[in-house]
Amino acid sequence: MIAEIGQFALALALVVALLQSSLPLIGAQRGNATLMMVAKPAAQALLLLVAVAYGALTYLFVVSDFSVALVVANSHSLKPMLYKITGVWANHEGSMLLWVLILAVFGGAVAQFGANLPLSLKSRALAVQGMIATAFLAFLIFTSNPFLRVDPAPLDGRGLNPLLQDPGLAFHPPLLYLGYVGFSIAFSFAVAALIEGRVDAAWGRWVRPWTLAAWTFLTAGVALGSWWAYYELGWGGWWFWDPVENASFMPWLLGTALLHSSIVVEKRDTLKSWTILLAILTFSLSLLGTFIVRSGVLTSVHAFATDPKRGLFILAILIVTIVGSLTLYALRAPILKAGGVFAPVSREGSLILNNLLLALACATVLLGTLYPLLLEAVTGGRDKVSVGPPFFNATFVPIMVPLIMVMALGPYLAWKRGNLAKTSRRMIVAAGGAVAAIVATFLIVPDGPFLTPFAMGLAAWLFFGATSEWAGRIKLFQGPLMASWHRLQGLPRAATGMTLAHMGIAVMIVGIAGSSSWQTEKIQVLAPGESVLVAGYDFRLDQVADENGPNYTTQRATITVSRDGRFFATLYPERRFFPVAGQTTTEAAIRTTPLSDLYAVIGEPDGAGGWTTRFYLNPLVPWIWYGALIMVAGGFLSLSDRRHRVGAPRRAALPRPAMQPQPAAAE
Repeated sequence: MIAEIGQFALALALVVALLQSSLPLIGAQRGNATLMMVAKPAAQALLLLVAVAYGALTYLFVVSDFSVALVVANSHSLKPMLYKITGVWANHEGSMLLWVLILAVFGGAVAQFGANLPLSLKSRALAVQGMIATAFLAFLIFTSNPFLRVDPAPLDGRGLNPLLQDPGLAFHPPLLYLGYVGFSIAFSFAVAALIEGRVDAAWGRWVRPWTLAAWTFLTAGVALGSWWAYYELGWGGWWFWDPVENASFMPWLLGTALLHSSIVVEKRDTLKSWTILLAILTFSLSLLGTFIVRSGVLTSVHAFATDPKRGLFILAILIVTIVGSLTLYALRAPILKAGGVFAPVSREGSLILNNLLLALACATVLLGTLYPLLLEAVTGGRDKVSVGPPFFNATFVPIMVPLIMVMALGPYLAWKRGNLAKTSRRMIVAAGGAVAAIVATFLIVPDGPFLTPFAMGLAAWLFFGATSEWAGRIKLFQGPLMASWHRLQGLPRAATGMTLAHMGIAVMIVGIAGSSSWQTEKIQVLAPGESVLVAGYDFRLDQVADENGPNYTTQRATITVSRDGRFFATLYPERRFFPVAGQTTTEAAIRTTPLSDLYAVIGEPDGAGGWTTRFYLNPLVPWIWYGALIMVAGGFLSLSDRRHRVGAPRRAALPRPAMQPQPAAAE
């Protein structure tokens, strides 16, 4: 009965989505306020119905209802409760239902909190959201129904992919979807603005918080996925430029550009057409990521489905969305007024350069991601090429260098016209920090890769540039500390959030450069009692014991790490066997310090009493996660800015002319 309730709720949601996508749009075109006001209750009803369907599916997983085919395929009675709940979205059908739920949440939020939006813009934006919901609800119901029954019902299920039974990956998809789907709001506002033929500073104010929220969640999702790959897959790395990783990184790059360009629209009422285009392309890349992992074009632990028919349905949605929105853009963008003028050396100019470099970086990643897939599709699989880290390192990294230089310099420039000489003098602290970082790196690691010190200098340039700009805003150390404290209290939170985000990127650069340049790895066979020296640390294999987990058996190694004859840490890597799935996974053991990670993996036995082991010293790799956390904190701090909560003021109505006394009618 619960499955049928969920199925019925989805069917009703499709009907409501059709109404939401049509009636408000017709009303806005005809100036009919009654039809336009249908958008708000329709968006709220859609959210309620999709939430009922999602709640029903969650209940079926929690109680292990094996009369439902999806539960049979992705759950088991012995599975821990956490993974019964997260198993709802750890499959194709359930993840698509989560996708639609988040879409409905964003639409409901606009309906509820968009009271200061012009009615026509709000109704058109919610209508576009309804169109997207209609497409994906139809995809769910007709190709990916999560509530299909199986008869006869088996006694137990087949379980969940063991690699997905991990807290990191359990929360990775929801965060990623909050980013992916969050960009749909910017897309909907962009299409609505094109239909109206008007984009102004108020539009930029409305779009910016939604873009910022999506960017923040996507940043957290990408970082969490990278962290999961680092400690779960057991290969000692955190990024490999595979198509699924790139699928989430590309909308992040364009979303970052969109976030910055919306600031220009809001502050200077310019870059309107470019910002509209970025909103369209960012969400299009989000849909492309959805297509890549569900089309069957690649095989990956990240991929949810390998059914080409489902992939064709999503491809059709992707094509209609991209072609339709870009056609509308081509027709309507020329009528958008250009806005104010500015000099090349200005805050606007730096943000334009920021946007161009981010767009170029995204195009590079898109080319490296799609070319092998397209070549294989065209040749029928006869010709295969591998585009991996060497290509991306040679093309992507050089684009990032000028981007980071501009990132530190831009906030110092004035709007409309900047003074480069004056700005250069204010960058003395950043330049000094960069030189000090380069020299210190050369002295500490004189025999390391030649370019690593310059990467450290670039990180210091950005870090000290961001912090000194923030300190200048509150005149820190230029007067009494209490005066600076009062200025800080009056400083918009978005300004501090921007500083934190830039500082986080600087910290992340340090982690990327250090872990990529100075990693030490050793692979060997050790018998209990034997040891190996890795970068000054002595790893001794003490024993390997058999143990039982909640739904797996494990071979758990005990490894003692010492340095200079003194105990440092005990590591417990594992090999877990999941009998239901018939799969074995590795669980790396990691000892984290502020400056590095000790990383141990136990492999297969050699049959003669020894075990394959891999040990790594990953210098500065924790700084990658520290940087990501700082960036996310900066995003949430910016979202808490009162200006984002209040939004743009409602346009004031024109005053009515005073009533003139009328002459008395003749009798």
